[in-house]
Amino acid sequence: MQKQLRPVVFLVMTLIVSGLLAMNTNRTILISAHRGASGLAPENTLATFQEALRQGTDYLEIDVRTTRDSQLVILHDGTLDRTTKANGPVADRTWKELKSIPAGKGWPDFKQPIPTLAEVCQLVTRWNADHPTKAKLYVDCKAVEPRPLVHVLKKYNLEKEAVFYGNDAYLAQLKQEDSSLQLMPAFPKMGNWQEKAERLKPYAFDVAAELLTPALVAELHKHHILVFVDLLDHKDTLLWYRKAVTCGVDCIQTDHVTELRRALAQMP
Repeated sequence: MQKQLRPVVFLVMTLIVSGLLAMNTNRTILISAHRGASGLAPENTLATFQEALRQGTDYLEIDVRTTRDSQLVILHDGTLDRTTKANGPVADRTWKELKSIPAGKGWPDFKQPIPTLAEVCQLVTRWNADHPTKAKLYVDCKAVEPRPLVHVLKKYNLEKEAVFYGNDAYLAQLKQEDSSLQLMPAFPKMGNWQEKAERLKPYAFDVAAELLTPALVAELHKHHILVFVDLLDHKDTLLWYRKAVTCGVDCIQTDHVTELRRALAQMP
C-alpha cells in the first residue's frame, strides 16, 4: 500500500512546488519608464523610448495630447515652452508645424521632433516582434478624445495590454468606448476607494508612495486590483524601492530603469 502511494505523494509534492514557483514568478515587479529614459535623451521622444526599451523596461509611460488638426502626439506639458525650441500651446499647432520643431530643448545636437502616438506604437511593435519579453504602453491621457486614442492603439494591437491613467470622468468615457480596456485611476488619498473601484472596475490603482502599506496592497490584491507606484525625483532611491518591494507592489515607475532593475535583482 505504501509503495503504491509513493508515486501519488511525489506527484502531489511536485505540483505544490510547481505552484509555489509559479507564485514567485507572478510576483515579479514590473518597471515603467517615466517618459522614457529621460537622462539619456530628451523626455517623450523616440530616442528616449528606444533607450528605455534597451534597458529592459516593461512599460513605456507616454503623455498623449492633440494638435489643432487632431493628430495625437506625445508631450507632457500643455505648452511647448519647457521641452522644445518653440513656445505656446501644442493644441494651437498643426502636426506639419510641429514636425519642424526639435523636441530636445537643452540638447544642442538633438534634431527629432515631438513623436506621434502612431510612431511610438510602431516602435513598440517592432521591438516586440524581435524580443521575447513584450513592452507595453502606460498611457497618461492628458488631452485626447477616447475614440481616436483607442483607434490608434487598436491599429497596432497594443490596446489590450496597455494601462490607461487619467481623471475619473475621462476613464469612465474610455470604458464606454471599450469595456475591456485596463484602467488605472489614482488611488484616493481621502474617501472610499471601494466606491471608485466599483464604479470604474480598475485593472490597477496608481497609489501614492506615502500611502503604501503591505495591508493596503494585500487588500487591493484581494479585490483583483494591481498596484502601481511612482517613485520619481527624491523617491527614486534604494530606500523607496525596498519599501515598494516589501509592500508587494506590482509595478514601479522610475526615471532610472537600469538602476531600479539592478536594485530589484539584488533584493531577496
